[in-house]
Formats: sequence, C-alpha cells, structure tokens
Amino acid sequence: MTIDFDVCIVGSGAGAAPVAWQLARAGHEVLVLEKGPWLTEQDFCKDELACCRRSAYTPDLADEQHVIEEPVDDGWQATPTRESGWDFWNGNVVGGSSNFMSGYFYRLKPVDFRLRSEFGPIDGANVADWPITYEELEPWYTLVEQVVGISGRVVKHRFLEPRSTPDFRHPPLRENVISQWIDAACERLGWQALPTPRAILSRPAHDRNSCSYSVFCGSYGCSTGAKSSARAALLDQAVATGRCHIRPHAKVNRLLSDSQGRVIAAAYADREGRTRQVHAKIFVVACQAIETARLLLASPGPRHPRGLGNNHGQVGRNLLFSAGGSGQGHFPYAALAPDQAAALRERGPFVNRGLQEWYVIDDPRLGRLKGGTIDFLFRHPNPIPRADPLKWDDSGRLVWGAPLKQRLHRAFTAGRDLRYEVFVDWLPTDDCFVQLDNTVKDKWGMPVARVRVGFHPHDLRVGEHLSERAKTVLREMGARDVHGGVSGDPPTNLVAGGCRFGTDPAHSVLDPDCRVHDAPNLYVSDGSFMPTGGSVPYTWTIYANAFRVGQKIVDEL
Repeated sequence: MTIDFDVCIVGSGAGAAPVAWQLARAGHEVLVLEKGPWLTEQDFCKDELACCRRSAYTPDLADEQHVIEEPVDDGWQATPTRESGWDFWNGNVVGGSSNFMSGYFYRLKPVDFRLRSEFGPIDGANVADWPITYEELEPWYTLVEQVVGISGRVVKHRFLEPRSTPDFRHPPLRENVISQWIDAACERLGWQALPTPRAILSRPAHDRNSCSYSVFCGSYGCSTGAKSSARAALLDQAVATGRCHIRPHAKVNRLLSDSQGRVIAAAYADREGRTRQVHAKIFVVACQAIETARLLLASPGPRHPRGLGNNHGQVGRNLLFSAGGSGQGHFPYAALAPDQAAALRERGPFVNRGLQEWYVIDDPRLGRLKGGTIDFLFRHPNPIPRADPLKWDDSGRLVWGAPLKQRLHRAFTAGRDLRYEVFVDWLPTDDCFVQLDNTVKDKWGMPVARVRVGFHPHDLRVGEHLSERAKTVLREMGARDVHGGVSGDPPTNLVAGGCRFGTDPAHSVLDPDCRVHDAPNLYVSDGSFMPTGGSVPYTWTIYANAFRVGQKIVDEL
C-alpha cells in the first residue's frame, strides 16, 4: 500500500487547522479534506440573504440534514431538519464555522477541569474530571493568543485564571460609549465588569488587516482577514509552507481500518461524486462534534464492529451544548441627553463587556455550585429579523402601508437595544447523544446523525441565577422593557463532547492525548474531546487543545 501523506485531517475548522499548522511547519506532508468550498476574504460580503437567509455557506437541508429528538410529555419526538428547518450546520467551508463566529474568547479556568471533584456528583448527570489540568493546557492557550490573534485587556478579578503572560499581545477593539455605562452600573452594584477578549485583530498583524468595524460580524465571513478564523489565521500559513494540501468538496464518508485496528484510508466523494481514497500514516478527525461522532459510527472495521472507537459504546455519548439564556433592554434616544444619544447611535465599535462575578456560586438557596459568564452585546444588526415581527399588530392582524412604515421607522431610529447572553455548563446526560439514523440518508446514501437534545434541569437553575443579575445591570443602567430568560433548547453553534477523553476506555473514547483508545493512529482534535464544557464559548479551548494534539503527533512522527 502506498502512503500518500504523513497525516490526513478530516475537517478544516478550529480543531483541524492548528494540527495542520504544527505538522506543516515541522516538515510533514499533510492533507486536509474539507466537505465545503475554499472561500477567501474576496468571497465574503455583508449580504444578509447569502449569510443568514439561504444556505450559502452550509448544506441544503434537502441534501444533508439531521434528525433531532426533542423531549415531549410521553418521551421523545424525532423530526428531520428538512421538515423543521432547524439547521444544525454552522459553516461547511475551509476554516469551518470559525469563519462566521463572533469571536468571544474566554479560557476555561482550573475549576472547569475538576468539576466532579470540586462540586461532587449530580443525579442524572455524567460529570467527570478532565484527565489533564489547566496548567497543562495553559501554554497552548498562550500560543493561540500569539499565533491566532486575540485582542483584549487582562483585568484582575477573583476568578481570573492563572496566566504565563501579563496581557494580550493585541490591544482591545474600539468600544461604544455603552461599555462605560456598563462599567459604571456594575461599580454601583458592587460588581466588576470585565473587557471581553475577541478573536479579532485590533491592528494589522500576522499578514492580516485589522477590523473595519462594519457592524456585520457575527454570522458573517470577514472580508478584511481581521477575524481569527482557522483559515485566515492558520491554514493560509500552513499552505504557504508547500507541505499542507487542502482538498475542498471532499466529503469523507468512511474511514477504513485493518485487522490491527489501525486506520489505513479515508474514503471520500469528490465534487463530481466519485469515490476516492487517501492513505496516510496518521489520521485526524475534526468534523465538529456531531459529524465526528457520525463518521466514527459509520466506519466499522474488523476490530471496530460497532464503529471506530466504539467498542465500549461511548462514541456519541455525553454530547454537550452550552446552557444559559439571553435577554435585552431598550435605550430610547429621547430619554438620553443629546450627547449621550449621539454616542450611542455610533455604529461599528463593540460592547465587549462581561461578568464572571458568579463563575462559582455560593448562595444560601442554591448552595455552592458552578456558575458561569454573562456577556453584553448589541442586538444583531440584520434588518430582516428585526423588521419581520413588526408586520403584525398586537391583535395578530397584518399592518400595511403608512402604519407599517411608521413602525419600521421607530424600530430602527428611535433607540438601541443592549442584549445579554448567559453561558453556563450544559451537564452531560444519557439523554444528549448522537447515533446513526437508519432511515434518513444524505445525498451520498449515508445515514445521517440522529441527535437527542435532552438537557438537565440543573442547567436552567444556574442560568436563571445569572440571567436575573444581567437584568439587574440593565435596569441599573436605565434600560426600558428589560426582559429575558433561560431555555433548554440547544444553541446549535456551541456544540462539543460525544468523544470525551479520559484514562478509562470503558467510559471514554480518547486517551489524554486525544488518540482513539482502540485505534493507535487515529486522533480526534475538535471539541468532541471535552468531558464538560465550562461556562464559556468553546473555541479558544478547541484551538488550544488542537495545538497540543498537533505537537503530540509531531513528536510521534
């Protein structure tokens, strides 16, 4: 058998690009197989129809979908997403969903690595400590700051995680005046507002441009290269070495393994639908959590009759989303001084404020338990979802003509909304997992992922605790119509778990180096490895761990 590459990576997002970067710089030949197209800054524009109303960067649900099991009174109801329109794809292009992230970057904290030891077991939750410590991952968090690019400012607070560097390399992004209002309100309440680090360059660096403050950021591709996506920050550099090769429009349907359990080839469909194979010494899967579990389950072999790494039935189990909620308050311009209203009207600069005052909660009513993070942000500027509800009056009748124009004018010009988002742990349970659906197939004839999205009620209790404090801040700022809450619905852009790492093969899929227990040349480097998710967005941790895994593979080679 001819070996085509040293390493073959399936996927090209935040879990894949650091591995490719490490390998190419170390002199190894690496191939990246990406299902979607290879787009660059020139392909991204601020087009709401392309970005957010149509499947420009994600598959058409008629071709590729999921089956989602949601809780109902008497059990579970399964619905294909082609019928529901509930899209679980986040960005199938080179660089993955990192092209379209908002870039709110937080590190996990030491307590996140030992959730079970710190807070004890929780009935109905499969909480486990990580097999590595924060101290082992800290250098890789720092490497992300230096190589990928994060803008921010470190402020000391009681839950600040240990750092090997005093501050970020890149200064904070420009901020709207409302950030100062948040600071002042929190100070009056006795709480400490924190600058939110962002994976967006505030000044040119790494052969990339800085932010242009075009308002349309989250959900959009970046046309300046300022957003630290996996492609802009890492894959472009890896390709420039001449040793990293990317094949777009390559849908991997199965990994082939031999009688020793080793993966010998990736079978994929090219753009024309022809089946091809690629052979390598080492394989890395980084398709994002749901699709990674699906690919492993769809790849049985002589030593893996139930799917790669699934000899103990662990693949797809303990899937994680991010728990919490959201809300907002309104600031009418007419209620502000003229200079305040003018400053608030300024479009472009960010809010970039958050609270981690309750990262660990010690409350007489709730007890001592893991808390989370509050982030403040402006309402997304997309006009269509803002305008659409205004066509109905309070009685459910359509509004037409001049009355509709007046409603639109007020909504877009009379004030500004400040939103908050709450991030708390989505506890792993037996009711949140991925398996293969035996009846629904994708356009290549492969079983799609069937995802059960059960949540633990503990998540809602913690989320509500933080949501109430976020609303307190908005009221202290003078906001009107303050409202919000929590939900058990999974945010589809924040998903991890499904192939947790650990030391016991009976209860984990990967070893502490993220190598599949029963497949010695197969690694998983996306967010699938996480036993618990922490109370922050996952991307910085995924980047950091993928750099760690990349170095493990370099050392092995």
